[in-house]
Amino acid sequence: MPQALDRYWEKRDFNITPEPRGKAARAGKSLSFVIQKHAARRLHYDFRLELGGTLKSWAVPKGPSLDPDDRRMAVHVEDHPLSYASFEGVIPPRQYGAGTVIVWDRGTWTPVGDPEAGYRAGKLKFRLDGEKLQGHWTLVRMHGRGGERQEPWLLIKERDEAARPASQFSVVDELPDSVISGPGAATRRAASPAATESTAASKKPRRRAATAGELPDAAAPAALPLTLAPQLATLVEQVPDSADYIYEAKFDGYRLLARIEGSEVRLFTRNGNDWTAKMSSLATALRGLKLASAWLDGEIVVLDEHGVPDFNALQNAFDAARTEHIRYFLFDLPYYAGHDLRKVPLWQRRELLARLLERSTSERLRFSQDFQAGAAEMLQSACRLRLEGVIGKRRDAPYVSRRSPTWIKLKCTHRQEFVIGGYTEPKGSRSGLGSLLLGIHDEAGELRYAGNVGTGFDTRTLKLLREKLQALETERTPFAGKPREAKGRWVEPKLVAEVSFSEWTPDGRIRHSVFHGLRSDKPARAITREVPATPANADTAPAPTPAKAGKAGKAPAPAPAKPAAGTAAGKATRRRSAPRPAELPEGLRISHPERVIDPSSGATKLDLVTYYLRVADAMLPHLARRPVALVRAPSGIGGELFFQKHGDTLKMAGVRQLDPTLDPGREPLLEIDSVEALIGAAQMNVIELHTWNATTRALEKPDRMTFDLDPGEGVSWDKVAEAAQLTRTLLDELGLRSFLKTSGGKGLHVVVPLTPRHDWDTVKGFSQALVQHLARVVPSRFVAKSGPRNRVGKIFVDYLRNGRGATTAAAFSARARPGMGVSIPCSWDELDDLEGGAQWNIFTAPQRLSLDPWADYAATRQTLTAAMKSFGYQ
Repeated sequence: MPQALDRYWEKRDFNITPEPRGKAARAGKSLSFVIQKHAARRLHYDFRLELGGTLKSWAVPKGPSLDPDDRRMAVHVEDHPLSYASFEGVIPPRQYGAGTVIVWDRGTWTPVGDPEAGYRAGKLKFRLDGEKLQGHWTLVRMHGRGGERQEPWLLIKERDEAARPASQFSVVDELPDSVISGPGAATRRAASPAATESTAASKKPRRRAATAGELPDAAAPAALPLTLAPQLATLVEQVPDSADYIYEAKFDGYRLLARIEGSEVRLFTRNGNDWTAKMSSLATALRGLKLASAWLDGEIVVLDEHGVPDFNALQNAFDAARTEHIRYFLFDLPYYAGHDLRKVPLWQRRELLARLLERSTSERLRFSQDFQAGAAEMLQSACRLRLEGVIGKRRDAPYVSRRSPTWIKLKCTHRQEFVIGGYTEPKGSRSGLGSLLLGIHDEAGELRYAGNVGTGFDTRTLKLLREKLQALETERTPFAGKPREAKGRWVEPKLVAEVSFSEWTPDGRIRHSVFHGLRSDKPARAITREVPATPANADTAPAPTPAKAGKAGKAPAPAPAKPAAGTAAGKATRRRSAPRPAELPEGLRISHPERVIDPSSGATKLDLVTYYLRVADAMLPHLARRPVALVRAPSGIGGELFFQKHGDTLKMAGVRQLDPTLDPGREPLLEIDSVEALIGAAQMNVIELHTWNATTRALEKPDRMTFDLDPGEGVSWDKVAEAAQLTRTLLDELGLRSFLKTSGGKGLHVVVPLTPRHDWDTVKGFSQALVQHLARVVPSRFVAKSGPRNRVGKIFVDYLRNGRGATTAAAFSARARPGMGVSIPCSWDELDDLEGGAQWNIFTAPQRLSLDPWADYAATRQTLTAAMKSFGYQ
């Protein structure tokens, strides 16, 4: 009789691989799950659920998504032993699954129904409670050809409080690190012997250890993490007039991090892809440093005959598999010799790195020299040498795995990445293609046309591009709004081009563009317009204007045909009208008030606190007596976001924990009912506040019904406004008075106040029936089912906000999105004048405080009884 782990054992040689052999075991009181990020030949994520004494396993190529509209392919693979859940390490070459494995997430899972029956039937529904993933999910088997050893399944996020649109947040991109060995988890990893085992490491020869006095005082003993996300620089148009910065050349290449542990060297891109096999000779050069352990950070380039980095030559080196001319310029040392150096000041890390590289005999390893000259002089020199620009870094800055204002970049010309959405045919004697049609994603995640590029190609590049683009051709344009000037052949928006240009036009197009190459180290979905920000903690002076640089950062960002007045582009120039808070609640202190939380608008933590102080009186009635869910952004809106519904060890001044009996079996729900609580939450980096549709007076009887109008791809704003009016008309016909507010994002909220009489299932069921009716009556405008195909050109009216425990952004809540839009109550008479769901932001919304468009809301008394009868709903 075959054993559950037979296939697992057959595939592995446990005399070589450090993976645990393991055995089947009985389940404990709770079922565990683990997701392992596996940088094998291709990066993927292994999703594993404990069931029947083993880990049922699926390989998910793109990783999990919090967007219910994303159906992620999950290939069913062999069962793994329970002991595999803690495995992190490097599977040696020529072994099955060779590559680096980290524990990306872990926790417990709770099945919905009988899990064994669901697994056999091919439909598993469950809840995850992990460190990164929460909420309800479904694994469903697809109808394949039959007899497949590796069955195709789909991993789908269900709609609940943990769901988030992919256009706003990609959990695999924003949270790339290990929960065991990643930044912030080193102490837990050190306490777990199983997580640090490595048979390969135990056989490595001794390497040079740190000598006495070599390590800076702030170096902390720590295990070497298996993965590391790099620090990224913030684009600025003004440079600090300060001696606290050093400047380096901005290299025209690919970011690369090197992990060294004895003789084992691994090379990773900024997104965690393992490129060791592509550059084995560079790994050999790094091995020659004979370091015991280290993480090195730098950039790989190919130099032209003048010694200047050539990005196109670098791309060609990879295409031709001739990487021996690649040079590795190293500029940081986050880990070294069993110590974490991330909190060590930058200048000390770099001094140590320079000393380590002095003994290198390889021409391929270079130290990235820094200069103490002023920023203006440095930038002008860089531009004369035809470099891309300069990077400025605060001398005392720690190393952080995110984009940080303590590292800044200044460019000689405008230059950034664009998504290729199509191409034109060549003319005359030219071959391959005429030009590339370019786009960038706006704040709603839609691809907006940004112009084309038809220069910078050689004959070989034109041929390669044509081959790549023909394989991606599609009949539909990927650009939102179908711009008239964008004409050609459409392609799936998967390729990323590096392009320089002179300036942005007022309508969001680039001029005088030049193609420099394709980028394979950045995902297309992450490409947005780079907006200059203000350097951190420093006085500023105008940046010098290099020759032919154009007017940096002065044009408004590309936007829909009718730009939203509340976006960063529309409001950033007026944002400083908000005054500083005159008085904080007693006992509250705002830490790091200068910290930028939204680089697109320059909004700081103090700006957010100022806003919530100003709107507190208007906002608190919408929060009082309602359970609240909080969205925290400790690293700003571009970093990791945390969704919190229940009380935990994180204490926020004034935030109350509700009676645990209101939500049995869980930690207490939270409530914000005072200025102290509101500002205490903001002090703890809370940006968004979402509330239930019921109060604690009658938590099982909703006192409102909410419809969230969520436009799909290609829906213009006037169609969103029309949909809101149609929704109101239906409600009016049923005798239900409704109120309007912006979402702070890309849609609108229609809110129906209720006398709390009916239960959650009744309210949610009736709201679903109304949405289905709208979809039947006006199918050209509405759709009752979510999903990308169903929603193209249509609006999904989200009735799921009416379920128990579901939440919606509260009135006056800021949103953790570029531009810092705000959800604002409006009157129906204002609907025709609205220009977008982010019409107002934290700097302009206080102008509305003299108005009260919802003055009659609290006095509205109505139930669903008559409406359901009139509608024929039973």
